[in-house]
Amino acid sequence: MGEGDAIWTPSILLHSTLSTLSHHPHPHFGRKMESKVSEGGLNVTLTIRLLMHGKEVGSIIGKKGETVKKMREESGARINISEGNCPERIVTITGPTDAIFKAFAMIAYKFEEDIINSMSNSPATSKPPVTLRLVVPASQCGSLIGKGGSKIKEIRESTGAQVQVAGDMLPNSTERAVTISGTPDAIIQCVKQICVVMLESPPKGATIPYRPKPASTPVIFAGGQAYTIQGQYAIPHPDQLTKLHQLAMQQTPFPPLGQTNPAFPGLDASPPASTHELTIPNDLIGCIIGRQGTKINEIRQMSGAQIKIANATEGSSERQITITGTPANISLAQYLINARLTSEVTGMGAL
Repeated sequence: MGEGDAIWTPSILLHSTLSTLSHHPHPHFGRKMESKVSEGGLNVTLTIRLLMHGKEVGSIIGKKGETVKKMREESGARINISEGNCPERIVTITGPTDAIFKAFAMIAYKFEEDIINSMSNSPATSKPPVTLRLVVPASQCGSLIGKGGSKIKEIRESTGAQVQVAGDMLPNSTERAVTISGTPDAIIQCVKQICVVMLESPPKGATIPYRPKPASTPVIFAGGQAYTIQGQYAIPHPDQLTKLHQLAMQQTPFPPLGQTNPAFPGLDASPPASTHELTIPNDLIGCIIGRQGTKINEIRQMSGAQIKIANATEGSSERQITITGTPANISLAQYLINARLTSEVTGMGAL
């Protein structure tokens, strides 16, 4: 782990219940610890970490960051979203317990609203439950499960929510995912009970937090030079890759498309075209299309893929994007689309 990767912040962390904690902050915490203790009550400062997919994160951020701003203001909790071009993101909620429960309520109701909107143009009749994934230090999971599963059974029965604790730790961490699903009200009650358990049984030893792995950066070869995409720019890649590419070009000259390569009789030089579909929230589609289609045209030119964006359908909060081309074209187009979404989302201040 690098210098910036100090072992810190378990997902549900009691910042101070004992006076000793307030006076002697733990050396691993990079920020000042807060003291907000309500004698006999639960109103202490906590940090809870949630694991979300890109689509869920987009829903919480909202158009130009309006939804997350409203959640922060109305709940009083700090809500931070991890950066990076990752399929998964960590959402960290910090604050007094009452602020955390308000933030959770807003997130759960927002997800329920998304489910209702997605069902308006779907044949499904039964409404699926809202699902949230907490990230909890593995050392606290035993207390959450209880002897012979007694505690988790009690939480399920008293709240009506489904709770599942993952058997394996998340990659390169000492944390596990705890999945909660049910109605928003059941989820809020469930989170309250989980917080009580976490406070009663602090994590043992150091916690290595889970960090979602970024999507891999594709390399493009053009004009004998290797490039990687960073944000909206193609950055020349180190010499070794460029030399390898030039060497490869000398060894196997590419014939015009559609002709077979004489070095490999019977093999077509161009891989077969395939199709990939993506769904993007309506409120983020504009950053991919750009003014008068400039951005989508750039993505088409850079990737070499055909990209079609379906028209908006009434009642749907999403748009379908169809990408056609070789696997390399498709993967580059996907990367460029993700890069546009990431720059749109991370350009909104401290998310």
